[in-house]
Amino acid sequence: MKKRSFLKAGVAACLLATGFAAHAQEFTLRMHQFLPPQATVPAQILIPWAEQIGEASDGRIKVEVYSAMALGGTPPQLMDQVLDGVVDIAWTLPGYTPGRFPRVEVFELPFMMTTAEATSRAYWQLYESDMADTDFADVHILGAWVHGPGVIHVKGDPIETTADMQGRNLRGPTRVINGLLSELGATPIGMPVPALPENLSKGVIDGTVIPWEVTKALKIAELTDAHTEFAGEHALYTAAFVLVMNKDVYDSMPPDLQAILDENSGGDFSANAGRIMQAADAAGRQVAVDQGNTIITIEGDALAEWEAAAQPVIDQWLSDMADQGIDGQDLLDRARAAIAANTN
Repeated sequence: MKKRSFLKAGVAACLLATGFAAHAQEFTLRMHQFLPPQATVPAQILIPWAEQIGEASDGRIKVEVYSAMALGGTPPQLMDQVLDGVVDIAWTLPGYTPGRFPRVEVFELPFMMTTAEATSRAYWQLYESDMADTDFADVHILGAWVHGPGVIHVKGDPIETTADMQGRNLRGPTRVINGLLSELGATPIGMPVPALPENLSKGVIDGTVIPWEVTKALKIAELTDAHTEFAGEHALYTAAFVLVMNKDVYDSMPPDLQAILDENSGGDFSANAGRIMQAADAAGRQVAVDQGNTIITIEGDALAEWEAAAQPVIDQWLSDMADQGIDGQDLLDRARAAIAANTN
């Protein structure tokens, strides 16, 4: 009798311990990203998202955000850091590794985007239909969005026409955008955003293309003299980002925790991230105004000239896609339709 009671008690204790362990299973996820923590994306998107995941999971998921490449490496290595399990999550530009994620490039084509929110929602929709099983088959994507309208920032004389681009060494973020700069007459120099302040101050580059929102954190208005914006329904360019997670780590999580990640990610999250980035443009622009910098707005007939000058970039991209067996025209048409459908 005593032996039986002892066995029953042991089994009960074992079941209790097993159940508690299953309920209390916790995951600490390390997120790596390239901007300083006070910049718009970490401060208003990534860190709040990490906190939201922690709260929704009752602390069972802890997302640690490491900013400004604190865990080592360079921004172009972020995707491989996720693939190799060095980190669990990263925020990065697929375009930092040219040619590796070809379908994403459709959203970076010149004069493609309307608003960051609408374009980001379209980006997520085409991610689900065209990229999940192709470009991003080896990872789990949590979010996909773009920034607000791209702006040209230069030292010296302002840029008003494409002729003013001649002889300018301008930093670009991705293959498509560097191709655009080259087509417009500038000399493109690829480099990640964190390298901008040093290279501007040393004269390695004459300027850069980036949205207004990140200029404040990087003090671009203090390092340049003139800024060129583009009016109209479509911006000169945008860059496409992803919030990417190691697929094995995601698959190792229990369904209820996967559901928490899924519920706080996806299309609505992506569209909101794009909206937040574009909303922050105003503060960055105001710094340039306060500095007394020159701000040029391209519109009307001048805008049409820029659009015509940029068309060869689209033609080249279509040719590149055909070489890879991708129907680029179909992808471009559906991306434009999705952006239009999501634009109010």
